[in-house]
Amino acid sequence: MTDAHIRHDWNIDEILALFDQPLNDLLFTAQSIHRVHHPANEVQISTLLSIKTGGCPEDCKYCPQSVHYDTGLDAHNLLPVEDVVDAATKARDAGATRFCMGAAWRSPTNAQTRKVAALVEAVKDLGMETCVTLGMLTPSQAQTLADAGLDYYNHNLDTSPEYYGQVITSRGYQDRLDTLANVRDTGVRVCCGGIVGMGETRLDRAGLLQQLANLPEHPESVPINNLVQVEGTPLHGTTPLAPIELVRCVAVARILMPKSVVRLSAGRTDLSEEAQALCFFAGAGSIFCGDQLLTTPNPTFDEDMEMFEGLGLARREDLPLEAR
Repeated sequence: MTDAHIRHDWNIDEILALFDQPLNDLLFTAQSIHRVHHPANEVQISTLLSIKTGGCPEDCKYCPQSVHYDTGLDAHNLLPVEDVVDAATKARDAGATRFCMGAAWRSPTNAQTRKVAALVEAVKDLGMETCVTLGMLTPSQAQTLADAGLDYYNHNLDTSPEYYGQVITSRGYQDRLDTLANVRDTGVRVCCGGIVGMGETRLDRAGLLQQLANLPEHPESVPINNLVQVEGTPLHGTTPLAPIELVRCVAVARILMPKSVVRLSAGRTDLSEEAQALCFFAGAGSIFCGDQLLTTPNPTFDEDMEMFEGLGLARREDLPLEAR
């Protein structure tokens, strides 16, 4: 598949038809496309650190950091530079090439944005790629982060426009699209995906991927999160998504956005090694490594390395193809 064949005009019926294919056919197509644009047996490792935890005014029904829900979360203010540098150094020495920092804000103030920019500069000095997720950004805030050398900004769409209101009411879908545009205008790469397993239908999952695939430029990173159910949040107790449906989501994302790095993100603790292996075959080329994401559990580094060894996968030591 050449760049000329990369599309931004997918209709929902085409995407549903991909979802409906026999699994073997879907995986064959996804893996064939994956090998054109990405190393076949390498996985990029990112590490995620919560640099400001809890106290978020948003009402996202999946999130333990919302002030609307009692989840027993240990909240803290923005971490000092030395703590972030220490965490990033350990992540780099363990094999991570990208260090992602998340702050539970609806939208940062200009002063907070400047503080995060200083963290970006400090992590960049360690030779790592940087990614942050801070909520909604104005154009000037996006530029501040770009000037600091930020590589990626994460801002997920979460779900389809039609299902969005069932999950979040404190921020509109267009607000998310506006932030993506503000980031893209500065030249910073976009990390944007969603969450599955929130009670949505396959049509909604297809609708999320349609939104991502039909952006003016495909996100360079597309995290596919499997809902981590946290007691105290409204989505706790939701019927889990079947692992094979998650595999289908990864495969369809790979087909729709061939050059994007698809990340098998949150929720891996609920997946067997076999289910994760199918996700890698479906086109996932990145994971978060480390025993905790922002506030939820993740497989340990040793568990992931043992899985990689068994599957014959290598850690990608250099920058991903789309960052070269």
